[in-house]
Amino acid sequence: MGQLGVEHLAKVGGRGKHSFQDSTFQKTSNWTRRLLDFVTTNFLPLALLSGIALGLANPTLGCVAHKFSLSKFSTFGIFFLSGIMLHSRELGAAVEAWPAGIFGLGSILLLTPFFSRLVLQIQLAPYELITGLAAFCCMPTTLSSGVALTQLVGGNTALALAMTVLSNLLGILIVPFSLSKLIGAGTGVSMPTGQLFKSLVMTLLVPLILGKVLRDSSESIAEFVDRNRQSLSMLSAVLLSLVPWMQVSRSRPLLLTVKPAVFATAVGMATLLHFLLLAFNTISVKSLSVVSGGEKSIFSKNENARAVIIVSSQKTLPVLVAVVEQLHGALGESGLLVLPCVAAHIIQIIIDSFIVNLWLRKDQMSAATKKNLEPS
Repeated sequence: MGQLGVEHLAKVGGRGKHSFQDSTFQKTSNWTRRLLDFVTTNFLPLALLSGIALGLANPTLGCVAHKFSLSKFSTFGIFFLSGIMLHSRELGAAVEAWPAGIFGLGSILLLTPFFSRLVLQIQLAPYELITGLAAFCCMPTTLSSGVALTQLVGGNTALALAMTVLSNLLGILIVPFSLSKLIGAGTGVSMPTGQLFKSLVMTLLVPLILGKVLRDSSESIAEFVDRNRQSLSMLSAVLLSLVPWMQVSRSRPLLLTVKPAVFATAVGMATLLHFLLLAFNTISVKSLSVVSGGEKSIFSKNENARAVIIVSSQKTLPVLVAVVEQLHGALGESGLLVLPCVAAHIIQIIIDSFIVNLWLRKDQMSAATKKNLEPS
């Protein structure tokens, strides 16, 4: 074979080698892009599950974090981010949706506590697992996850914030009454009212106002926040995942003392309870939409309906822990009362994060269909 033939083969071989390398690189790039898309789309549930796994695998760090009250800082951070991302027009939307807010507050503090009667019909030993879950029904909404999830799904964040702040402040007065009438008649349920009120103001209202004031004080800050809204929402999700991480870390030793079958039953009940609350609030919102004007109703707007359904279906753990500590064993062993509520608290966030992802995908499909139907 001549020199020219050898050079020709070398060129062909080189091109084949480069083609193979380009194909491999493209496949790797496509796989990496799909993985990143999956992580971005499902960031919140992945963050929550990672926190739970870390707490189970090595609880020491989570216990240290709880000892230094990191949960308060994470809640402060979530509400600060909510404030700094809050447009003034969203406040107007919250005022406009006041009927939805009134129903949300009524559902959280007056209607859903009656589900505790349903929970108490179940027989399970130790009985504290049932009593704790029943008490959980009487709590106000979550301090941070409802707002974070509403924000992620593009719901009425200002409405979610209003329901969260008001239900927790009003809950200080209403929760003792609900617990004493529905669960612990004659136990003399009391709450550290002043201490709880001060704590809620410092961790909810103050950071929310600080964030909003900072946004309104500088146009460049507002523009930066709007440009990086997705990244800030992901940061909010990371802060939210710190809560179940610390809760699982703290509860791991007690979790190991309960029979797996019994705890699995309690977890199943907590899951069913949350689906019942979701169903109740969804049906209520749909019904109110029909009777109050149909498509023109405040309740028919997705941003309002989603905020009400998410926030009204969740229950907070920190307030329950504060109440249990004040009972001094009146309803049973404190650790066993709190344990199923830790599971319920984590489960509701995971379930709702998947629901939020389903809503987002539905919105994307609707937008794509609408775009295809538009005349070119």
